[in-house]
Amino acid sequence: MEGPGALEIARNVVSLARRAGAEQCDAVVSMYTESNVTVRLGELEKLIEAGSMSLGLRVISKGRTAVCSTSDLSPASLEQFVRDAVDLASISEPDEFAGLPSPAELSNVTNADGLGLYDEQIESLSTERKVAMARACEGAAFAFDKRINNSDGASLSTRVGQFALANSLGFEGSYPSTSISLMVEAIADDEEGKKRNGYWYSAERALHRLLDPEEVGRVAARRTVDQIGARKMPTRQVPVVFEPMMTVALAGDLVGCVSGSALYRGATFLADRLGDTIGSPLVTIVDDPRLAGRLGARPFDGEGVTTRRNDIIREGQFSTFLFDCYTARRTKNSTTGSAQRGIETLPAPGVSTMVFEAGADTPEAVVAGVSEGFYVTSLMGNGFNPTTGDYSRGAAGFWIENGRLAFPVTEVNISGQMEAMLRDVDMVANDLTWFGSSAAPTIRVKSMTVAGT
Repeated sequence: MEGPGALEIARNVVSLARRAGAEQCDAVVSMYTESNVTVRLGELEKLIEAGSMSLGLRVISKGRTAVCSTSDLSPASLEQFVRDAVDLASISEPDEFAGLPSPAELSNVTNADGLGLYDEQIESLSTERKVAMARACEGAAFAFDKRINNSDGASLSTRVGQFALANSLGFEGSYPSTSISLMVEAIADDEEGKKRNGYWYSAERALHRLLDPEEVGRVAARRTVDQIGARKMPTRQVPVVFEPMMTVALAGDLVGCVSGSALYRGATFLADRLGDTIGSPLVTIVDDPRLAGRLGARPFDGEGVTTRRNDIIREGQFSTFLFDCYTARRTKNSTTGSAQRGIETLPAPGVSTMVFEAGADTPEAVVAGVSEGFYVTSLMGNGFNPTTGDYSRGAAGFWIENGRLAFPVTEVNISGQMEAMLRDVDMVANDLTWFGSSAAPTIRVKSMTVAGT
């Protein structure tokens, strides 16, 4: 896929919009090819290969904004598309905070050199190899334990793309990207005939970083059979240990509270807490789009601003909200280079590559220090209130007795208050694990309510 093609389209559309009367404008172009191979019970169930090319245009005139998108890039259609976008902006409501970045905020980095966002091995993967990898993954799940008697399939997906952004201030940038992911869900029956299922996945920018297909299958199978015989527990107050994937989920709830959008809407319990200590000294959470080779990494944000590492929480202290240009203006702050951008949407602040930094202890030591507690391996439902910080999620995992995982637990609820939970983090392990664009270790919260349901 040719990079200059995407950038040339973006540049051309900006020029057309300016000639049509746009005061300010920017254009984003996404070109990609993708494939998905799904194998179930050893047979090829689905094979999809597709390509897409789409354009998004934002027009801003006298504070009036319109966002339009199209996949028809023929010259005549683009001319009409641009005229329609300019006309739509002229009848929208004005907003004094709307606008492109200032020239000083625009990045002088216009490509992804050194960030490792593209792996040619993914583009050259044959369909036969993709099918073989999915089969090996599912086969390893079945071979792991004879109690694995069914599967929801193993899927391998790849994407090879190009992203380009140009605006009326003269910024022009583009970069290629690749991604590959492999996921399998294994199924078993317990003694009562109840279905138990577990999944595992690996998602990376480069093929060499992808977890071995057989290992993905084995982990999914182990997580399935580990649930056999799961029981409910009476309500009690105990330490709760979050495995890395669950720590990512917990941090994901938290970072929704640190966006500039949440701040100006008053929809975050952190609204007046910048600079305050809200967690234990063991808690450091960062957003770092400059981490080479990681999903989420990028040289500039969705508005053309240079990306940078932002420490959200540093050793327990709340250090920054994440802003795009709009939310920065509304709250009298500066952009943090955190604008996310879709083809059909306005820029909005968000995390790119989130890391809950690892500690010094082993995960075994984290569990060993618990005489009675709960080890979380699954969270269900959406039970977090970002405005109050109240946290309540359905959960499953293992009961801990005398420093060891004793038996599987299901149908419980864990609850607390986010700030109190962060303050009560008393151990952080050294097992930093990546899940797509996020990474986290095992952590322990010294006291939460675990309620039977």
